[in-house]
Amino acid sequence: MAYNIKEIVNKESRFVSGHRMCAGCGAPPTIRGVLRALKEEDNAVVSAATGCLEVSSCIYPYTSWKNCSFIHTAFENAAATLSGAEKAYNSMKKSGKLKTDIETKFIAFAGDGGTLDIGFQSLSGAMERGHNITYVCYDNGAYMNTGTQRSSSTPHFADTTTSPAGKVIPGKLQQRKDLTEIMVKHNIPYVAQTALVFNLKDLTEKSEKAIYTDGPTYLSVLSPCPRGWVYPTEELAVISKLAVDTCFWPLYEVVNGVYKVTYKPAKKLPIEEFLRPQKRFRHIFNEGNEWMIEEMQKEVDKKWNYLLLMEEITNRV
Repeated sequence: MAYNIKEIVNKESRFVSGHRMCAGCGAPPTIRGVLRALKEEDNAVVSAATGCLEVSSCIYPYTSWKNCSFIHTAFENAAATLSGAEKAYNSMKKSGKLKTDIETKFIAFAGDGGTLDIGFQSLSGAMERGHNITYVCYDNGAYMNTGTQRSSSTPHFADTTTSPAGKVIPGKLQQRKDLTEIMVKHNIPYVAQTALVFNLKDLTEKSEKAIYTDGPTYLSVLSPCPRGWVYPTEELAVISKLAVDTCFWPLYEVVNGVYKVTYKPAKKLPIEEFLRPQKRFRHIFNEGNEWMIEEMQKEVDKKWNYLLLMEEITNRV
């Protein structure tokens, strides 16, 4: 379904106000955007891994989750918990113990720590087994909830509390793990990467495809963090747009192995435009550190060219 912005924002939200997320955080609008892709008559079972989202949105006796069933899981098993709920639901319907005409969708939310690192095993298993679930990673590039420790999604050279930039190391020494591509290699029917605050329409349409595609699906959504990235809270949309326009965070989808780049910047910006507003990268602009910017530009260009090539090749077959 093709959405327009007015239709999206006028839809009733299933993630409502009252949560304790930080001002300028990308997670709340991300969750709200994903859930707005649900049909109004459908139910949802949500599994949320421990993290910023969970601790801030479901503080007993209050909750920001509306018109859905919410399950708080441990850091490592959001996908396993959700796949068990999906199996139990299908078994109860098949046996006649559950009689309902309301369709129920199963959606997991977790940050990059609970997805790329601690929760990777359960996520990979759920995808391989073929559960009819949608897994959404709101990716803020570190363990923000526990003190901004580096994760495998932390960008190259970023300054974190466990990869501090200084005289010994220049920030994180490793390139970030590309879990979106790893999910593609699981041969699941739908994988996508998007960024809500830059393109609400892109996220909602991709979320609907993911939720209403039979079988396991995966969404990776850029979720900037003002505390860990260190940018002014009012610059959330600006930071997201720069991530996309520099191609640090390309928007694309893979449908049954066929690639489609859903946004191609009219003018691809240099990577320093994305890095400069964030204090976690301020050290790379010191004299003598130009090589770090050059290295990151090479990494971004390599991935961007790969996506354009895969789009051409897979659409040709």
